[in-house]
Amino acid sequence: MDLYIDTANLDEIKQAHDLGVLDGVTTNPSLIAKEGVDYAQRLAEICEIVSGPVSAEVLATDAKGMLTEARERAAIAPNIVIKLPSTIEGLKACKALADEGVRTNMTLCFQPLQALMVAKAGAFLVSPFIGRIDDVAQDGMELIHQIRQIYDNFGYQTKLLAASIRHPKHMLDCALAGADVATVPFKVIAQFMQHPLTDVGLKRFIEDYQKAFGSQ
Repeated sequence: MDLYIDTANLDEIKQAHDLGVLDGVTTNPSLIAKEGVDYAQRLAEICEIVSGPVSAEVLATDAKGMLTEARERAAIAPNIVIKLPSTIEGLKACKALADEGVRTNMTLCFQPLQALMVAKAGAFLVSPFIGRIDDVAQDGMELIHQIRQIYDNFGYQTKLLAASIRHPKHMLDCALAGADVATVPFKVIAQFMQHPLTDVGLKRFIEDYQKAFGSQ
C-alpha cells in the first residue's frame, strides 16, 4: 500500500519524507491557497523533495481548459500527475491525457460508477473521499469496498487512492479493504506510530535498566 501526504506545506512534506515511507504527495487549490505561494512554484519545490507521484489539480471546469492547464502542469516535472474532477468534462480530459501518456488522478469521487467510468477512460488514480461521505451520514468505507470489487471484477489497472482520511481507523480500514494508496495529513501519519502501551513499555525498560545498572 502506497502512502501519500495530503498537503502543500514543505515542512510537512520534508518531515514525512524523512520517515522513509513516503511514496507521493497530493495537493489541491485549497491547500495551495493556505500556503500563499505561486501554484507552479510550489509544485516544482515539492517535486524536488519527492520523486514519487505529485498530484497537481487543475482549476478549469471545461475539458478544453483542463487540457491546457494539464499540459502546463505536466511540464513542471516528470512525476507530476494531473488531478481532474470526476465530472463529464473531467472524464473527457482524462481520456485525452491518457491517450497522450499523461497520468491522471480523478478526484472528488463519491460513488462507484464515477470510479468505473474513469477507469475505462484510463485514469492512473481515482480518489474517493471517505471522510466527506461520512460527514453526510453515509459510509465512506462502503465506497472503498465497492470500487475495489469493481476493479477486481474487471481487472482495471487504475489505482484506488483513499482520500479524505481523518484518523487512523480510516487508514486501518482502507488497508484491510485493499486500497492501493492512501493520502493522509501529516498529523494523522504521525499517529500511526503512537500507542500508549509503547510509551509505557519503553519507559519501563529504561527504568528497570537504570535501577539495575544506574544511569549510563
